[in-house]
Amino acid sequence: MNSIKPAALLKGEGLPDYDKITPNEITENIPKLIIDLNKKLKALEKQLDQKLLTKSYLSWEDVMPQLYEIGEKLRWSWGVVSHLNAVCNSSKLRAVHSNQQPQIVRFSNQLAQNEVIFKALSNLKEHGNIKDETQLRIIETELITMKNKGIGLEVDEKTLFNSRSERLAELSTTFSNNVLDATKNWSLLLKNRSEVEGLPARALETLALAAKEAGDKAEGDNDPSASNGPWRVGLDLPRYIPFQTYAKDRSVREKVYRAFVSRASDGELNNKKIIEEILELRNKQAKQLGYKNWCEISLSTKMANNEEAVEKLLEELRLAAMPHAEKELTQLHECAKRNGESDDFELSPWDVSFWAEVLRKEKYDLDQEKLRPWFPLDQVLNGLFNLCKRLFEIEIEEASDKAPLWHEDVRFFNVNNSDGKKIASFYLDPFSRPATKRGGAWMDECLCRNQKEKDNIVLPVAYLVCNQTPPIANKPSLMSFEEVETLFHEFGHGLQHMLTTVNYPQAAGINNVEWDAVELASQFMENWCLEDQTISEIAVHWETKEPLAESEINKLRLSRTFNSGLATLRQIHFALTDLKLHSQWNEDSGISPDELRRQIAKNTTVLDPIPEDQFLCAFSHIFAGGYAAGYYSYKWAEVLSADAFAAFEEAGLSNKSEVRKIGKNYRDSILSLGGSRSPNQVFKQFRGRLPSTKALIRHSGLN
Repeated sequence: MNSIKPAALLKGEGLPDYDKITPNEITENIPKLIIDLNKKLKALEKQLDQKLLTKSYLSWEDVMPQLYEIGEKLRWSWGVVSHLNAVCNSSKLRAVHSNQQPQIVRFSNQLAQNEVIFKALSNLKEHGNIKDETQLRIIETELITMKNKGIGLEVDEKTLFNSRSERLAELSTTFSNNVLDATKNWSLLLKNRSEVEGLPARALETLALAAKEAGDKAEGDNDPSASNGPWRVGLDLPRYIPFQTYAKDRSVREKVYRAFVSRASDGELNNKKIIEEILELRNKQAKQLGYKNWCEISLSTKMANNEEAVEKLLEELRLAAMPHAEKELTQLHECAKRNGESDDFELSPWDVSFWAEVLRKEKYDLDQEKLRPWFPLDQVLNGLFNLCKRLFEIEIEEASDKAPLWHEDVRFFNVNNSDGKKIASFYLDPFSRPATKRGGAWMDECLCRNQKEKDNIVLPVAYLVCNQTPPIANKPSLMSFEEVETLFHEFGHGLQHMLTTVNYPQAAGINNVEWDAVELASQFMENWCLEDQTISEIAVHWETKEPLAESEINKLRLSRTFNSGLATLRQIHFALTDLKLHSQWNEDSGISPDELRRQIAKNTTVLDPIPEDQFLCAFSHIFAGGYAAGYYSYKWAEVLSADAFAAFEEAGLSNKSEVRKIGKNYRDSILSLGGSRSPNQVFKQFRGRLPSTKALIRHSGLN
């Protein structure tokens, strides 16, 4: 057997050799990994058993490093497979991922339900020589995780629990694949110029390129072109959003909208039954563990104490947002009538983005699409990196030639302290690839900080993945301002992962940070996109090198709270739907999850969802991600991030020495301490007090 082959997937440390991790390699080596980890687990059990018999207490060193090593080997290997499945999806890789996943879930459960390890951790907590608060927090997290994974169940119950866990993992993967396929499979060929009237040149180029790639031919058998067509609209966001925002043809907008909101809701890719089964299995698991519902499980490891605390925050924001949203909808309706719609015109969901853009232009004379040439990716990165240098005293340099990459779009960067010492690295995979890459944007761990010995520290490496508009022909990736904000957002997650100074990997970076606090660092960075110096550095025309006019920057600032009532309600609707699905819905409810969602919509939307709107069927955050009964975390953490940014505002954003001082404090607390302390303690260390909603309501223009 070739010795290089197993090393690629089984080395368990360092940067992965992505090109060597093929479907065959995965099939061959995941079983070997599980066998190896089982041996290590048995050896650890034996050691711990002997120590528990011979002395009344254990030390951290007796248990935690070996336990982490087993978990990390699993995370590293399966993490690479899952990462490639998300960014280089293929039918072969997908099949192999599905085939191997049950083994991974089985071993994870076996680890979490290990009686000897549970006894050792309990002994460590009660009698151990624990050095600091961080160790205690990590041990308590391990114990509650084991409880929530079924450690306390009887043998028969455990078997049932585990089979449900495997089924849940399988269902989540199927859900995600169905959304990817439904997005990829639907497209609409447009041949008449009138059907794409209103679309900016760049959007037309994207649609013409999609037509060309699909093999469509123009009149006279010519290749498709931006000006002559044909054009192919799709449901991936770089095509969908510009079309819904600019296309004047209302009937085509409606057709595309209906396709988008009904993704994965019928035929072979129907997620409706999958949703019901996921919710029902989660419910059963919660009850097996002694909780009332999945919502209680979710909140057992979060900042929010209970469902009532979450509802209180959401209701506070809903009451502030609702009158604004109603007024904003009326303004859109009036704008439509002012611009030629008849007196009996009724606003429909496929009209909102279009008339919002018209009204935005009227109100602020702002055309966001025309601003794209001022936001080329490299220029935006340059400004982002300079901001990080000002705030956190770090230097970022590209090193793509020094790291293995999984696609030609991908880049690799090193992060250095001001003294030139490397402290972290990150991958950036910026562009949309609808056929092979999951939609959305995310940060994930490639490597986590871990001080093995005094001079042996594993430096953190982050994956930063976006789905922004790719380069076309000789033009670079020209970003919309929303895409700029998304990049800053994901980079905020990356900074918390990379700038951690916690030497226990279980609490370094975002590890052990309560889920409803984890968006603090990401949302915080979005606030800087329009700060004077940053915007002057990121907004430079890619051809002329002209800076974006101050008048345009002011328009972006003024428009920041545009339709924020509607935007806030949208997030509240998602959050409350998620919460109630996981606390109220069960198979005996007498209503479907969609019907429950429509009941919630009565108080959280100002425009009823249309019958075809099966939004839940593509709600990957809660059915294929980590946000089940946790989607509210975005709003919860936004309170923290707005309040954190307000510290800089209060000092004066142009006061360089104060900004540097507060930036250092922010780095030394929120970015540095990770999950080593409770989020309230970390926030209090930075701000000197607990968080308040005042800054968020002010930033959103809802006061």
